[in-house]
Amino acid sequence: EGILAAAGQYSVLPWMHLSTMTEEGRFSSARAEALLGSAPRQETLLGQIKEILKEKGYGGLDVDFEYIRPELGAAYAAFVDRLRRELNSLGCSVLVALAPKTFAEQRGLLYEAHDYAALGRAANGVLLMTYEWGYTAGPPMAVSPLPNVRTVLDYAVTEIPPEKIFLGLSNYGYDWPLPFVQGVTRAPSISNQRAIELAIEHDVAIQYDETAQAPFFHYTAADGTIHEVWFEDARSLSARLSLIAEYGFQGAGIWNLMRPFSQLWLVISSLYHIED
Repeated sequence: EGILAAAGQYSVLPWMHLSTMTEEGRFSSARAEALLGSAPRQETLLGQIKEILKEKGYGGLDVDFEYIRPELGAAYAAFVDRLRRELNSLGCSVLVALAPKTFAEQRGLLYEAHDYAALGRAANGVLLMTYEWGYTAGPPMAVSPLPNVRTVLDYAVTEIPPEKIFLGLSNYGYDWPLPFVQGVTRAPSISNQRAIELAIEHDVAIQYDETAQAPFFHYTAADGTIHEVWFEDARSLSARLSLIAEYGFQGAGIWNLMRPFSQLWLVISSLYHIED
């Protein structure tokens, strides 16, 4: 309710989010299978979605099913297509989030059921989740390295009209303790603001990787452990936002808004005219 109240205060149209996430915060392949394999369950869910959209005054539906078994890819696209057809008649749009694929036959549970062409046709728009190359269990690196992002975009526009695409922007960073040990080291996710505060607290210079187009730094914690931090700043955000005009995309989607970062809004305000 607080988010809806804030949206109304700033004349922002809120959307409903639909996912297969569990109460523990993990995406469930079983929940996707239970829904996509049952026409009655889909019918029930669609009715509930319509009721909530009307009750809350949402402007659309954002769908994010991840880690779907490959053989359910066609059923997922058909479900999204039905959502679009039925909800468009109510004046609501449907957006679907896509894993960052670089080619159609890319292997892996995250990627295989996300058929770019089919889901691009099924939905009114798509959000490319172009982030998480640097992640909690992986080695230290930029969350959204620009060359990696471009590789996804170059593939996406061969399958989906650019005007239906929203570019995903990461609004966070990670703090890795070193040395990194695969399967052992875990990097906590931190806000961009916290990353800057860490650099100030430890009196270290923030460096900038021109290839990845991302800021990073090292610091030594009180226990003597060296840390490597990658995050986003005005320079990296500007480099990614410029891709929208370059590729002719519809816009951007930010993951996520719950960690305030003034540089993000300063860059957006400098690049775009924001209509009320």
